[in-house]
Amino acid sequence: MSDAIVRAARDWIGTPYHHQAATKGAGCDCLGLIRGVWQDVIGDLPEAVPPYAPDWDEPQGRDLLLAACRRLLVAKPLATAQAGDVVVFRMRAGSVAKHLGIQSQTGSSAAFIHSFQGHGVVESQFSAPWQRRIAARFAFPTRG
Repeated sequence: MSDAIVRAARDWIGTPYHHQAATKGAGCDCLGLIRGVWQDVIGDLPEAVPPYAPDWDEPQGRDLLLAACRRLLVAKPLATAQAGDVVVFRMRAGSVAKHLGIQSQTGSSAAFIHSFQGHGVVESQFSAPWQRRIAARFAFPTRG
């Protein structure tokens, strides 16, 4: 299934950034990319996504994004990177998790696909600064 996830994520490359959106070619944010790939590969989303602010409740300290990932995805050890993994990031130490991506390659050419403001959906090198920000790693659930 990991190959299908990476192919589906790459189909979103070039989609502009749009907060709370999840429409391939028209607009999505990082969560919208994950939602879109889920629908492309697995099918219907398991629950409705409530409205959310760009700060992901950072002022309140509630880790809503990470909690949702733990509820809906399959947790993995950080050291077990595979293509197709959902990677969750904390942009600053001690802050709430507020960015997501899909690992597209591992090893010396490690990369991930994500959407962020000003760039839309891109495939980026999984550089040391990004690796330091990893809060958690998950696999998509298997179908059925």
